Amino acid sequence: QVHLVESGGGPVQPGGSLRLSCTISGLNLRIHPVAWYRRTPGKDRELVAAISSDGNINLSDSVKGRFTISRDNVRNTVSLQMKSLKLEDTAIYYCNTQGRGQNWWGRGTQVTVSS
Repeated sequence: QVHLVESGGGPVQPGGSLRLSCTISGLNLRIHPVAWYRRTPGKDRELVAAISSDGNINLSDSVKGRFTISRDNVRNTVSLQMKSLKLEDTAIYYCNTQGRGQNWWGRGTQVTVSS
């Protein structure tokens, strides 16, 4: 079975940093794209960052210059480094990967940006 487990969320002040990690088991991460999404109450789920199997990166305009995504195919982890956090970054962040005609999600990790 494929499992995705997010970690690293928590409370942070505006302007602060957090690093989220997604540990993936049950598949060969080398050949799968991975993405981070976030959702806030009353809003649709938003794609934040994605990294393809060959390392191409796509970032949402709202996080460009502040967030970076990286992958470690040996440790089967994908990280989201978040800097200069804003109040509007508050959300539940979800890790996602796709393959074999399926879509897998983690349970999410809460990020709360508050002064």
